[in-house]
Amino acid sequence: MTRPASRRSQVAPFYVMEIFGAAEARRSAGLPVYNLAAGQPSTGAPSAVQAAAAAALVTDKIGYTAALGIPALRAAIASHTERWYGVAVSPDNVVVTTGSSGGFLAAFLACFDAGDVVAMARPGYPAYRNILASLGCVVQEFDCGPEQDYLPTVDILDALDPCPDGLILASPANPTGAMIPDAELRRIVEWCERRQVRLISDELYHGISYVGAAPTAWQYGRSSVVVNSFSKYFSMTGWRLGWLLVPEELLDAVDRIVGNYSICPPALSQLAAVAAFQAYPELDQNVARYAVNRDKLLAALPRIGLPDFAPADGAFYVYADVSAYTDDSLSWVRRVLRETGVALAPGLDFDTTSGGHFARLSFAGETAEIDEAIDVLGSFLAR
Repeated sequence: MTRPASRRSQVAPFYVMEIFGAAEARRSAGLPVYNLAAGQPSTGAPSAVQAAAAAALVTDKIGYTAALGIPALRAAIASHTERWYGVAVSPDNVVVTTGSSGGFLAAFLACFDAGDVVAMARPGYPAYRNILASLGCVVQEFDCGPEQDYLPTVDILDALDPCPDGLILASPANPTGAMIPDAELRRIVEWCERRQVRLISDELYHGISYVGAAPTAWQYGRSSVVVNSFSKYFSMTGWRLGWLLVPEELLDAVDRIVGNYSICPPALSQLAAVAAFQAYPELDQNVARYAVNRDKLLAALPRIGLPDFAPADGAFYVYADVSAYTDDSLSWVRRVLRETGVALAPGLDFDTTSGGHFARLSFAGETAEIDEAIDVLGSFLAR
């Protein structure tokens, strides 16, 4: 067969997955690995979720569910939203998805047509750019690097030409951990409503913050699509479960899309995830460990030769300037892994313009591993 792959499939790879695979191969060979590349908690699902999954395997047939999710989970997510933000949400506006990845795909398909212009910050999560490009949208990136304090503002958005059809906003952001202040988030939501720009609010790292709680975009308006997940705060990455908060006018479109694309989210994961909302104390212990790791890393990086980094106000990453050592972060992190066993994510994933000068370090692992990684990386940088 000589027919080539589709043009829409020719998106950039997610390079951190290459690093992750190389790290696992190194571990399998019996060599030391200090994984600061993984964008996931090092803990498993909460004990209540595991128990609920075990019970469901005995009592439930684990068949298809409603396309938008089981009623008990949609109601639990609505209650969680009111508990955390003081925002009353109807379960009818909650859509359970196959991970946040399925949520982003459904949101983008429901909100945008091929040729629509969708803006996003640079650096930013690469899947936004790549999914949108594969759908035929025009991705409009704007700089949110150190010169902008890693934060989007209304002033930056006002300068966009053309005015986009959509905007993706993440707070806390991946890879920087930057959090948009409440007042600025309100201004951005109001700017989007005034300009008829559809806002997609990525709130995956809510619950993991170190300078106060992050607000939801729905505190300031109901025209945005909020994307969230059980992967980060709830420590359930492999369960592939996320959710959307969907405005009334988009509910029918999202229903049609998810029913065709995924039939339904994973049934066992849904049945188990209802219990996740009993596990706040256990999950907050994870966040307390992240905070300890963060403090260690932020204190150590200047000492070992990496003094410049994003604020890491939330999530579990430090986005560090490595330009004193390389302008090719992908080759550099490959070398660091090969020579030291420390796995880092290349900035090239998150910023195709300036990412060669940056690397992302995750502090979601065990504290002892963070300590060892700092020492090993420091020795490497001192050569």
